[in-house]
Amino acid sequence: MARNELLSRSFMFLSFATAGLLIAAQWQTGSPALSFRLFPDSQSQTRLLATHANISTAAARTVRLVIDLSDREVLVYKQDKLQATYPVAVGQAGWETPTGTFKVTDMERNPKWQHPITQAVVLPGEDNPLGSRWIGFWSDNMGQVGFHGTNQEDGIGQAVSHGCVRMFNEDIEAMYAQVAVGTTVVVKP
Repeated sequence: MARNELLSRSFMFLSFATAGLLIAAQWQTGSPALSFRLFPDSQSQTRLLATHANISTAAARTVRLVIDLSDREVLVYKQDKLQATYPVAVGQAGWETPTGTFKVTDMERNPKWQHPITQAVVLPGEDNPLGSRWIGFWSDNMGQVGFHGTNQEDGIGQAVSHGCVRMFNEDIEAMYAQVAVGTTVVVKP
C-alpha cells in the first residue's frame, strides 16, 4: 500500500472515529445538534467538518450582542443593524456582571444549574433558575457568566443575579436562534 494511501485511510479512520465520539457526547449531554459533512480537499483526501445544525460560524461573525448594564437591556445587532432589544436582569452588588468584550463560549438547551454557593444541582424543568437556554460568555475556572432564561421573571430589569444576564424565556429562545459559539458579546457599564 502506498504511503499516501495509508495516510489517507488513517485520516479517514480518525475522522470517522472523532465524529462517532462527538455524536456520542452530544447524545449523552443533550447538547445542540451537530451535523457532519464530508468535503474533498485539494489533495483528493476527505475532510470531516462538524457544523452546528441551527446556525453557521459565518453568522457568529455577523451577529453582535451588546449588554447595557445601566439600561438593563441587551441589543442584538446583525451586520451592525439593530435587530432586537430585550430587557434583562444583571448582577447584584458583590456579584456584578463583568464588563468588557467577550465571545460566546458555549450554548445549551434545557441546561442543568449548579448553585454558586451551595453547589446543589437543579435539573432542567420549571424549578430551574436557568430557564430553557444558556449562552455562556465568561469564565474564571471557578464560575461562569452567561445569558439564560429564568423561573423568576419578576426580577427582569433589576440587579438581582449572581453575575449572569437573566432574560424572559421567550426572549432567550429567540436570541439563542440568532447566535453561535464565537459571537461577540460587549458588556458596557
